[in-house]
Amino acid sequence: MAPSLCFGPFRLHFMLLVFAILNTSLLASDPPLTLDYYASNCPTLFEIVKKEMECEVLSDPRNAALIVRLHFHDCFVQGCDGSVLLDDTISLKGEKKASTNINSLKGFRIIDRIKNKLESECPGIVSCADILTIAARDAVILVGGPYWDVPLGRKDSITASPELAETNLPTPVEGLMSIISKFLYQGLSVTDVVALSGAHTIGMTRCQNVRARIYGDYESTSGIDPLSGSYLSSLRSTCPIGGDENNITAMDYVTPELFDNSFYHLLLKGQGLLNSDQEMYSSLLGIETKKLVQKYAEDAIAFFQQFSDSMVKMGNITNEDSFTTGEVRKNCRFVNT
Repeated sequence: MAPSLCFGPFRLHFMLLVFAILNTSLLASDPPLTLDYYASNCPTLFEIVKKEMECEVLSDPRNAALIVRLHFHDCFVQGCDGSVLLDDTISLKGEKKASTNINSLKGFRIIDRIKNKLESECPGIVSCADILTIAARDAVILVGGPYWDVPLGRKDSITASPELAETNLPTPVEGLMSIISKFLYQGLSVTDVVALSGAHTIGMTRCQNVRARIYGDYESTSGIDPLSGSYLSSLRSTCPIGGDENNITAMDYVTPELFDNSFYHLLLKGQGLLNSDQEMYSSLLGIETKKLVQKYAEDAIAFFQQFSDSMVKMGNITNEDSFTTGEVRKNCRFVNT
């Protein structure tokens, strides 16, 4: 007989919260950011970022998801400080080759192009961290998602941490409680976990991230729905056993290029592609997350509002050191010399 669980989900959630509070050094709090930070020294900032993002998303709607993911991976490592954008050099090891990033992150050239435009218009003024934050907001809007005001004034870090990238970032095969603990560590909540995961309504994922799921418990969570069976057959064709790990498939096959609440409807049907996503609805420990999945599936406006609030909250995760030792990089890939 399997050993019984000696504490319930509520107590487990409480223990994770205490652990996070005691061990948090980076928190989503109230950093010295303002909405009008560049109003006088770079008034065309928002227009430039918007125009560049419009071009990028028009050329390929998947670019929207690339930028949102970059922003997320930046903020969960040292705070939102542009460290994810740094290339390796002789004296600095960046985060791009960490196992959580190496096959996951793209879109760096998009940020490079925006930075080059801004350096021509407002040289040495706008940080790469702020560019990425604005670009993520505009990316969401351009594929049908909500608007939110973006607080600004971040500085670019002069360091990176591949070690923190390995430990802080959630993985597609991770369990629900582990993912929740990583969000709590950043000062985010269970509500933020479910709302921010809704970004998976756009974008693609590699077969490596879904093969265990589609050859594992996918059938048991999705039931005997003929449409689900047809979709599973298609997934297995794209990601055959022993096939190319780099083949890709949409995380929301219904509306893959539209930011909406379709993602949550898929979870209700047991059709979440990532194990970490489906657990929000199907896990026995996901009492609170299940209610939120149901809420956002029923109410797209509620999802949009919470997603906006959670994106601002995530964008406020700060690297306090960057406000004293940070800089405005001339090139987002390298620390200034």
